[in-house]
Amino acid sequence: MTIAIDFGTSNTVIARWNPVTQQPETINIPALSLQQSRNPPIIPSLIYIEDATQGKVLVGQEVRDRGFDLKNETRCFRSFKRGIGADIQGFLPEIDGELITFEQVGELFLTKVIAQLAPMQGGVDSLVLTVPVDSFEAYRHWLGKVCQALPVERVQMLDEPTAAALGYGLADQEVLLVIDFGGGTLDLSLVRLDQSVQTKKPVGFLLKWGNKSLGENSSQKPKTARVLAKAGQNLGGTDIDNWLTDYFAKTQGIAVTQLTTRLAERVKIQLSTQSQASEVYFDDENFESYELQLNREVFDNILTEKGFYALLDESMTSVLQQGRRQGIEVADINAVLLVGGTVQLPAVQTWVKQYFPSEKIRCERPFEAIAQGALQLAQGMEIKDFLYHSYGVRYWDRRHQRHNWHSIIKTGQAYPMSDSVELVLGASLENQPSIELIIGELGDQTASTEVYFDGDRLITRPIQAGVTTVKPLNDQGTAKTIAKLTPLGYPGSDRIKVLFQVDEQRFLRITVEDLLTNETLLENQLVAQLS
Repeated sequence: MTIAIDFGTSNTVIARWNPVTQQPETINIPALSLQQSRNPPIIPSLIYIEDATQGKVLVGQEVRDRGFDLKNETRCFRSFKRGIGADIQGFLPEIDGELITFEQVGELFLTKVIAQLAPMQGGVDSLVLTVPVDSFEAYRHWLGKVCQALPVERVQMLDEPTAAALGYGLADQEVLLVIDFGGGTLDLSLVRLDQSVQTKKPVGFLLKWGNKSLGENSSQKPKTARVLAKAGQNLGGTDIDNWLTDYFAKTQGIAVTQLTTRLAERVKIQLSTQSQASEVYFDDENFESYELQLNREVFDNILTEKGFYALLDESMTSVLQQGRRQGIEVADINAVLLVGGTVQLPAVQTWVKQYFPSEKIRCERPFEAIAQGALQLAQGMEIKDFLYHSYGVRYWDRRHQRHNWHSIIKTGQAYPMSDSVELVLGASLENQPSIELIIGELGDQTASTEVYFDGDRLITRPIQAGVTTVKPLNDQGTAKTIAKLTPLGYPGSDRIKVLFQVDEQRFLRITVEDLLTNETLLENQLVAQLS
């Protein structure tokens, strides 16, 4: 059975490919899924750790049914996805004598979901997981490690916006802009869907691959999803909930708790369908009742003050500029697909209409388009993608007396690379025994965000514009040593040549040659998986 999981910050959606109807369908997992009248079944991305030593947890609707999501206790985790692979500012909780990381929480969540799912589907042999377009290598690396432990034969990974474009099932030769705005991230992706020739070659980015080629039994003619441009922000509906909670705390003097945050979220959801909204809050400490009221005008003012629209404009400008470099103008975009719970806000839809006419905007499948679209990857859909971040090497900047980064592989590089990037290095000391090289993943130089703790809330804040976010890839242990020098090195001459290459699986590899001895010290050595 082929399963796709859209693991979201606020909600998780699971879909399966029905071999009889040859169509995707969203799965309901009893006890874990939230049943809604207007929307497909979703699993709230919540987890409560009952026993950390034994890995005993409650997940999704189980947490809400017990009311643990409304209590301020460290055993309950929400929005934990945005903490995976991030440099968190603050302290992580200790449960049952163990320090709990967000990576552990995420693994517990996915493991239980799949464990509940497998018996229902007669086992899971093929799994497709979606990831935010702006995720760093650390998140994808974590996801790959989790998959290795799963009892699944084949695992693939696909960007969430690209999956959404496939999920809407629009006609061939369409240029689509996907705006995926969920609980934790805003992702924009410009995608072209093309018909391609029949092929039995394994397609997509494989994390784990069994003996059988993906899509080889599919009767469908495969398509190619060509990603033209991507942009993203660490911004989502969770941030809006926190802003509204802070607003009510300031204007009415109520405490910031999980309950008041839930009520603020309900007010936000109400404003998706009505111009005014309210929720009643009873403070059981002082026995007072409060009515949390908000209208769309005040809500819009809060969003403006928080720089919400400026961040949206920044991402839209970036993706449209990338599109123009590919020869795609705004008028060439055939449809704009809105995905994720946050796109249901009228404020977001009004913002999109500043760029595109209403007849091009689609918003009828905000929750299930990603999971159902991801299933296309296992049915013979070939994805032609590019690297979202640039990659560089660290060097000592003598002018500013600090370390800096030199880009070696630029953003937008298609993979696999047809040609290697060459770098020549020499020794800096007499009798130098080895040469070290630290390689890093370089984020955008525009304004960005970082994740940090405010009390027990995991939220974001802007980083100064012009500051490059860097995630070192090989700075642990001996990984940074790329050449042992025999004979020893000395300054004044080039000693080694390093060739950088990205393969079809999006892995960065290096070959190191000793220019003095003409020996190959490393050949096609794996460094890291890129994003």
